[in-house]
Order: sequence, then structure tokens, then C-alpha cells
Amino acid sequence: MTSYVENETSVEFDFDTKEILDAVMGQVLLTENCPYEAQVNLLITDEEGIHQFNRDYRQIDAPTDVLSFPMISFEREGDFGAAEQNEADCFDPESGELLLGDIIISAPRVIEQSKRYGHSIKREFAFLVAHSMFHLCGYDHMEDEQAKVMESKQEQVLIALGITREN
Repeated sequence: MTSYVENETSVEFDFDTKEILDAVMGQVLLTENCPYEAQVNLLITDEEGIHQFNRDYRQIDAPTDVLSFPMISFEREGDFGAAEQNEADCFDPESGELLLGDIIISAPRVIEQSKRYGHSIKREFAFLVAHSMFHLCGYDHMEDEQAKVMESKQEQVLIALGITREN
């Protein structure tokens, strides 16, 4: 498992962002029974940066808290078979790892939402990573039933890691 973190902001969290990414990534992949070692990139940006990504790639002219850019076109959530069919596009030729995709998180939103929801900044950051990781595994939340499944899975991952609303 490989992850890369780039923080293009002046925000410094009081926890190791790569450590949290790796823990959440590992737990999500375990939960989803991913048969491959995987690779994920995380960019921590500001409101202006995430606004620009949202506008350029999703045609939504507004900032948001997290964006996910999956590298795999899943036919069904958590079914990594599509990666095998597109091996040249889905695996790093050097490491052999599955290229899951990219995550972009707004540092100011992490801080603001942790205050709004009454939990730690670490918990909010981990939640956004978990949310995005499930998107990278083919999940969505456009319909109520999909949202319930995704929310349940996110919560299970955070509980398994001991990252709860209390800490």
C-alpha cells in the first residue's frame, strides 16, 4: 500500500495526515476485501483551490469539503474485477499496485466542520478520507439507500480504528 500526501496550505494539523490516510485506507481496503496492494494520492488544499477543482472537473462553481477522483470505472461497488479488465490503466507498471485515485480535502473545511459537528479535527479529517476512499471503491450517495450504505461503512471503519466523535 502506497500513499502520497501533499499539503499546499499553511495549515498544520496536530496529527500525521499520512498516518491517518494510511490507517483509513488500509481499513477501507480490508473492509472491501480488495485483493490488491493499492495506491492513493491526497492533496490538502484551501477553499480557493478546492473551489477551482470543483469548478474545473465537476462544473460546480462552489467550494466543498472533499473531492474524489477514482481511477477505476466500477460496475458494482467494491468489485475490483473491472481493474483486471483494464490492467494497463489501473495498475502502476513499476509497483504493480492498483491505482485507486486521488483525494482532495479542504483544510479550512476540516477545521470548520469539526467545530460544527462537535468533534476533533482528526476525526473530521479521517471521516473525509473514509468518505472519499469509499468513492474510490465505487460507492456513491446520490440515492437515500446508497447514502445509508456508505454512511454505515464509513462509521464502521472509523470505529474499527478507534476514531470516534469523542476523540
